[in-house]
Amino acid sequence: MKLARRLRPIACALSLAALAAPASAHAAAAPEPVPSLELTRYLGAWNQLAAIPQYFNLICARDTRADYAQDANGDVSVHNTCTTWTGARNEIQGTARVADAATGAQLHVSFPGVPTQDQLDGPVNYIVTALGADYSWALVTDPGRTSGFVLSRTPGLEPSQWEQVRAAIVRADENPCLYLTSPTTGGRPDIMPLCGV
Repeated sequence: MKLARRLRPIACALSLAALAAPASAHAAAAPEPVPSLELTRYLGAWNQLAAIPQYFNLICARDTRADYAQDANGDVSVHNTCTTWTGARNEIQGTARVADAATGAQLHVSFPGVPTQDQLDGPVNYIVTALGADYSWALVTDPGRTSGFVLSRTPGLEPSQWEQVRAAIVRADENPCLYLTSPTTGGRPDIMPLCGV
């Protein structure tokens, strides 16, 4: 029963995303990346604090993290982890390659064995559209705005930072209500539309 209550906001957001995505994907140009991303500052551990639900992360119940590191080829190794609804650890390894030398903020992320995401070279599918001034948080989406992630160096954000994040989502021509909070140990324990937080 508790799981069913927790999944209701996810199902609702997925329905809204399915309705909203085609219109926004065709009506608007791709979101603008930040003017300049210092990759070395961006590397490291990030906590997912909110996201537009995707099929591949519905297994994650809490503590979703991404760890980025420079690899031997000059690309970025991606190690995503989370705790599942049964308490198990889920993880996947991938590679990110900068696809926009001008800003460094548009990348192609690939995951071997994942349909549509298994090619190392491909179109941009990861755009950093906003960053905290100290790289304490980031907003990431894709050209069609069908995905979105609020990342933070810490498990939680201050109210003023959440305001900055919501404003950045709106500036990227996205709907904050499609983003659901991601439970984190030491942060928010619930799943709520970001517009209500």
